[in-house]
Amino acid sequence: MDLKPSHIIVVEDEPVSRTKLAGYFKNEGYRVSEAANGEEMNAILERDPADLLLLDINLPGDDGLVLARQQRAVSDIGIILVTGRTDDVDRIVGLEIGADDYVTKPINYRELLARAKNLLRRTQAARVPSGDASIIRFSGWTFDQTKRRLTSPDGTRVEITRAEYELLLAFTKHPGQVLNRDRLLDYITHRTWDPGDRTVDVLVRRLRQKIEPDPKSPELIVTAHGEGYLFTGGED
Repeated sequence: MDLKPSHIIVVEDEPVSRTKLAGYFKNEGYRVSEAANGEEMNAILERDPADLLLLDINLPGDDGLVLARQQRAVSDIGIILVTGRTDDVDRIVGLEIGADDYVTKPINYRELLARAKNLLRRTQAARVPSGDASIIRFSGWTFDQTKRRLTSPDGTRVEITRAEYELLLAFTKHPGQVLNRDRLLDYITHRTWDPGDRTVDVLVRRLRQKIEPDPKSPELIVTAHGEGYLFTGGED
């Protein structure tokens, strides 16, 4: 059994912050590389593929949002964005382009470690082949949970991010049940929801754009006002 440690790249232009963060994860047993910008990050990835990016948003040159979008277009690598406390817009945009999670500065190292462990566990589990593929069909759609593959009624494969996959998985496992935002957020990021957190709403909107015939009048993921969301699809 391969027990080699996960490889994490800390992308942060501020040297002291980068060194402290890298040192913390090294002490926790991870293999860590450091990059001050996107060019250095890409050079590391070319020679040594990584499992997780800890990506600061405010970087010189291409910022963290641009780098996250570029990586998500070509890779399923785990991405945790590091944002300032006032970067609410950046947080939402980051989730929309496919980042898996975010933390705010000043960083709580123990919280970040927990999020990194959860994300690495989920990404590694998604790479393990299963002989018992679980296929869910709803309204003409086919959702292969094991391969994380979504196929439209006309046979077209529709790309979904990891967060969208986890949200759809939660819905398809609980058809006809109202799931509140707190419960849905736990499925996605294992963080506690607060009234100002729009993560679930952003992901629901993204998922609706991909699977609803008319996203403005959703039929599969319905809003239960004041409660949460309900998936009506069920089995074909």
